[in-house]
Amino acid sequence: MTRTRVIIMGAAGRDFHNFNVYFRDNEEYEVVAFTATQIPGIEERSYPSVLAGKLYPKGIPIYPEELLPKLIRENDVEQVIFAYSDIAHIDVMHLASWVHSVGADFRLMGPNTTLLKSKKPVIAICAVRTGSGKSQTSRRVVQILRDKGLKVVVIRHPMPYGDLAKQVCQRFETIEDLEKHDTTIEEMEEYEPHIDRGAIVYAGVDYGKILEEAEKEADVIIFDGGNNDFPFYEADVHIVIADPHRPGHEVMYHPGETNARMADVVIINKIDTAEPEFVEQVRRTIRVVNPRAIIIDAASPLYVDEPSLIQGKRVLVIEDGPTLTHGEMDIGAGWVAAQKYGAAEIIDPRPYAVGSIKETFEKFDHLSEILPAMGYGDEQVKELEKTINDAEADVVVIGTPIDLTRVVKINKPIVRVQYELQEIGKPTLDDVLRDFPAKK
Repeated sequence: MTRTRVIIMGAAGRDFHNFNVYFRDNEEYEVVAFTATQIPGIEERSYPSVLAGKLYPKGIPIYPEELLPKLIRENDVEQVIFAYSDIAHIDVMHLASWVHSVGADFRLMGPNTTLLKSKKPVIAICAVRTGSGKSQTSRRVVQILRDKGLKVVVIRHPMPYGDLAKQVCQRFETIEDLEKHDTTIEEMEEYEPHIDRGAIVYAGVDYGKILEEAEKEADVIIFDGGNNDFPFYEADVHIVIADPHRPGHEVMYHPGETNARMADVVIINKIDTAEPEFVEQVRRTIRVVNPRAIIIDAASPLYVDEPSLIQGKRVLVIEDGPTLTHGEMDIGAGWVAAQKYGAAEIIDPRPYAVGSIKETFEKFDHLSEILPAMGYGDEQVKELEKTINDAEADVVVIGTPIDLTRVVKINKPIVRVQYELQEIGKPTLDDVLRDFPAKK
């Protein structure tokens, strides 16, 4: 039998999941390579044999995405599988045209071929764009379920940027587990707030194995999505967050529009800081594309530990990295707090940026008054630390959800900004989840 030759385009997440659940032991296909983008330093590695399975005893090479046409030609590739998230529809089609110009088919895999079924009830929390508010929504849902006396386990969308063979299935219960697994800043931003509240988090590479382990200790599984990807697991309740700071994006980005159309519940977040007409624009769009969805209005109010340190000072603002980069936001919670509490000036971090931090500003040129907390490896963390410490500021306002001082040594006073989800009016998440999980 001739096997169909395939390349999977990804960014160390959805690509690996699609391979594991569909291609790994599928003798009809030969995956000749992965290509990688978005995340620095993940290309030019390999998907290890321990994960790739019996059909790939030497593993599968990972190449930079720019080599795609060459790889298609040299390997007689018939299909290219597009498998990463938070990308504009028009850019998806540019990639499709690029692939077609070299002769291969361009394929998007949907839920029926990639969803796994859990033995336990599942709530999936996803979004239409990166930075819409999944994290605080997940924390809110976890608390509602724990208040019912349920054992809740969070499974976080993958961020495996290190040694993949060691990241097959990771369990996080304590802050020490973050150090044990050598997590990046981006991983800490998602895991640490759950750990602080006593929730167990699983993540890694093989989401079938991860589910098996999580089911052993959970009454309920929360799938905490990444970017604007759709769930890895079949959900009993699918909650999707929309962001009125970016109206229209709910139907302009892949696969965020898929989430908007699939959702059981859509939360329109940040209504306290968005323009009212933008909130209503998002509401109208959701009602058109998904009239069956329950719509919840919500805010994400800020909490600042020492606001007096901000007033009248020159401030360096640090925000969640992915929200600012491929999420395309130019402000965040730290910026809002600096304005709210009377900073004399929010300084431009670009003159102080070094190494890959400088390259990040060059690539994402919409950024000017905020520093993305990039930390995909030890070298980048050192460059972030130098950028912070060289900046001529009186105080650093940190809008990321972790204690950044555990990772970098900062030579200035620090103000942490935290935020939680707060529903406005009715219905609320309590209302939606009142009878969850249903008795069988």
